[in-house]
Amino acid sequence: MPKLLILYYSSFGHVEMMAHAIAEGVISAGAEADVRRVAETVPAEVAKAMHFKLEQTAPLADPADLAGYDGIIMGAPTRFGRMPTQMTAFWDQTGPLWMQGALVGKVGAAFTATASQHGGQETTLFSMLTNMMHHGMVLAGLPSTFQGQMGVDEIRGGSPYGPTTVTAGDGSRLPSPSELDGARFLGAHVARIAAKLAS
Repeated sequence: MPKLLILYYSSFGHVEMMAHAIAEGVISAGAEADVRRVAETVPAEVAKAMHFKLEQTAPLADPADLAGYDGIIMGAPTRFGRMPTQMTAFWDQTGPLWMQGALVGKVGAAFTATASQHGGQETTLFSMLTNMMHHGMVLAGLPSTFQGQMGVDEIRGGSPYGPTTVTAGDGSRLPSPSELDGARFLGAHVARIAAKLAS
């Protein structure tokens, strides 16, 4: 049974919701899912003043543990069209894994959230996927067989590069049922790929 890590950073809880939906998809495909988060680097008083969601159930991840997984699905909100410094700081600690080739051949995928439909979803996904490529990982996206990313009848996140959600500038919009379905689809998709690679 493949073991997958859903590694995320979430300021206001949107990416956290997506992470848990991805875990549901992983489990539905018969794989094991661990949901872990990266540490907050914003000073506590600033995070409280900005109403960050500081209470999250997922335990903190340790970069050294990444090698123990068959795949890693990482998610973070956008910061000026790229992943935030919290996630960057985490991946900056994976140099020893890179030196050992510890992640080569493992499955990698990404997901994100932005305030607007044109707020940098795809560039943020690319900024995460690039880290995985440098580690020699095999990348998976969100195929068009997930039809929930199609259509213009409502605001829809989703991209061939990974599932996404649109939060609104004030964070008032939570992931829609379709966006959560896209997250579940990715989880199951990556789990099936990891199982094939392990066989």
